Amino acid sequence: MNQLIISAATEGAAEANPLVPNVWEMGVVLVGFAVLMYIVVKFVVPMFEKTFAERAEAIEGGIAKAEAAQAEASAALEEYKQQLTDARAEANRIREEARAEGAQILADLKAKAAAESARITEQAHAAIESERQAAVVSLRSEVGTLATTLAGRIVGEALTDDQRAARVVDRFLADLETQSAGAAK
Repeated sequence: MNQLIISAATEGAAEANPLVPNVWEMGVVLVGFAVLMYIVVKFVVPMFEKTFAERAEAIEGGIAKAEAAQAEASAALEEYKQQLTDARAEANRIREEARAEGAQILADLKAKAAAESARITEQAHAAIESERQAAVVSLRSEVGTLATTLAGRIVGEALTDDQRAARVVDRFLADLETQSAGAAK
């Protein structure tokens, strides 16, 4: 096939072959192509490379920012979890302190109630003893008066002397106490 093209080119120098290009046309096309390549290499390619570099840098920066944000979010989550754990521990501690304080207050109130009860009981015993003593004194005087009156009737003389009457009453009461003590044994 090459043979045909070469033979056609040599034979028909006078006649133009449409398959073989003209040398001047090829030269102009080659020079135009070289100028176009120079412009593309000198101006267009650096602009594309600059744009690609900026995009790559922006993408890598975005990825780095996203990774940093994710790391920050993870750290914040861990901090939140730690704070939540600390808050729960603090709440448990406060709850236990409140229970202990409540138990202490309850124990104090029980102790105060027991002390108050003992004090009231002691006052009641003292009041009862005081009333008993008052009743004994009152009964002694009534018994003394009755004994003096009865003794005066039995003896046949009036016991108007207070000292004598007091001695008679005391002796009578002492005899009664010894008799009641002897009967109790």
